[in-house]
Amino acid sequence: MLFDTHVHLNVSHFDDDREDVMKRAKEAGVEYMVVVGFDHETIPKAIAIAEENDKIYAAVGWHPVDAIDMTDKELAWLEELSSHPKVVALGEMGLDYHWDKSPKDIQKDVFRKQIQLAKKVKMPIIIHNREATEDIIEILKEEDAKEVGGIMHCYNDSKEYVQTCLDMNFYISLGGPVTFKNAPLPKEVAEIVPLNRLLIETDCPFLAPHPNRGKRNEPAYVKLVAEQIADLRGVSLEEISEATTNNALHLFGITE
Repeated sequence: MLFDTHVHLNVSHFDDDREDVMKRAKEAGVEYMVVVGFDHETIPKAIAIAEENDKIYAAVGWHPVDAIDMTDKELAWLEELSSHPKVVALGEMGLDYHWDKSPKDIQKDVFRKQIQLAKKVKMPIIIHNREATEDIIEILKEEDAKEVGGIMHCYNDSKEYVQTCLDMNFYISLGGPVTFKNAPLPKEVAEIVPLNRLLIETDCPFLAPHPNRGKRNEPAYVKLVAEQIADLRGVSLEEISEATTNNALHLFGITE
């Protein structure tokens, strides 16, 4: 049994074959997924997919690239949606210094507001981090995000930051890059994260694992991520699958 903690089945890449993609996931042993919505278009779609499918859940948040587009109206919308029975986390949220659509100060403000909302509604958060590690850690500490904890989504930082994240009550989630031959950092991280704080994901349709790198990613491929981590740690696929699934169920408060 596998749990893909971060999928974007709600984007147009899957409009032509979404049902087939979900069927292939189930055939690969993927029992649970969280569909992540991040703007006006993808949030309703994430919830709709979760409503229509058992063991598929939704997360709702505002992506840092689009932080400039978020107003108090959107924040109130996220708060309203947080009470939906299939919404299990807020996010993805965070900082993205790779793209320049939203100024850094606006990104930081929107990030802080979403952390404060998560504490208000008592939900874990999903962190998007691109080239902004130090600022993300500073904000998480200043806003006492440890109170709700959450996920360092598609962790791609050095192993030196792992303990800092763990100390702030965050799980480390690894995706396709852990399988890339030229990506040593996620491999090093996969070897040291405590088994009870490890999660797996695809971030599909992005970051497809080897040997599908460069192609459209899909939830079935999370098995390749689990297999690579099992190999790196010298344990069975079953051990990684069971641990990461139990971790996700616990974090998201899923009891079914």
